[in-house]
Amino acid sequence: MTIRNILAFPLVISLAVACHTPLKNNGSRSTEVEKKIAIPDFNADSAYEYTRAQVAFGPRVPNTQAHRNCSAYLSDKLKSFGAKVFVQEAELRAFDQTLLQSKNIIGSYNPTSNDRVLLCAHWDSRPFADHDPDPSKRNQAIDGANDGASGVGILLEIARQLQQLDLTIGIDIVFFDAEDYGTPDHLEIEYKEDTWCLGSQYWAKNPHVKNYYARYGILLDMVGAAQATFFQEQFSVDVAPHIVKKIWDTANKIGYGSYFPYHSGGMITDDHVYVNKYLKIPMVDIIQYDPASSSSFGTYWHTHNDTMDIIDRNTLKAVGQTVLTVVLTN
Repeated sequence: MTIRNILAFPLVISLAVACHTPLKNNGSRSTEVEKKIAIPDFNADSAYEYTRAQVAFGPRVPNTQAHRNCSAYLSDKLKSFGAKVFVQEAELRAFDQTLLQSKNIIGSYNPTSNDRVLLCAHWDSRPFADHDPDPSKRNQAIDGANDGASGVGILLEIARQLQQLDLTIGIDIVFFDAEDYGTPDHLEIEYKEDTWCLGSQYWAKNPHVKNYYARYGILLDMVGAAQATFFQEQFSVDVAPHIVKKIWDTANKIGYGSYFPYHSGGMITDDHVYVNKYLKIPMVDIIQYDPASSSSFGTYWHTHNDTMDIIDRNTLKAVGQTVLTVVLTN
């Protein structure tokens, strides 16, 4: 995620950019009686460990051994949690013409259901520390504990919980690759459109299942830092207002209102934009907004301070429990 993604945050300069019943594209459904599922207790310790395990591989930059090792870890975890796993390999061209050997990793639950929900996060980490206070370190890849690993850690814990449930809907967990290999801010390089979120662009144009559609989707990005707050991102409000309302109402109802204040955020170009653009799925981006930092994403964003030291179990719990509750209370 980069500052070029902020289109309209307040005081920030704008830059370019459940039942087995078939659903209509407007998200409507039949009134068939649904089976109630008890909401599991989201385990923040597990989510923290899954986050730490990713970071332990080293920066998860495409074309590196750490990236290949982490890919195998994520696939194996989803399989061990009972998902039907797809690994979508693609050679994607970066802003500097580098060919990235990328892998989108998908885990599907109840794959025969026509009523589906999409949960996603990016699993790669930034190859540059373009906002690091030390200029000599800006060309070095970052750990990306918050920016990438935290969202994946939460979704892995949700996957662990899903295998134990008798689901009445289908749920797809997608780990997008090559989200963070975009034009660095510290170099004098002309900004190019659509050079970020490469994995989600590819998946949205080539979904793992023909004619894929989900009733709605939730994207997690930078969801593990201590005392994080999540404002209502404007693109999400525009395309999925009912899901935004459900998420924030749920968070406040179950005790996490301090993390999910009813405040309007700006419009972010993130993976959710491309999924909506190409597949027309109503998407919500749960993404940190820090009004006290110049980037709006925290002082550690795209620096070498994005390490496990900033990850907080309470934040992981707030986001994970909220998402799990939303998904299972259809």
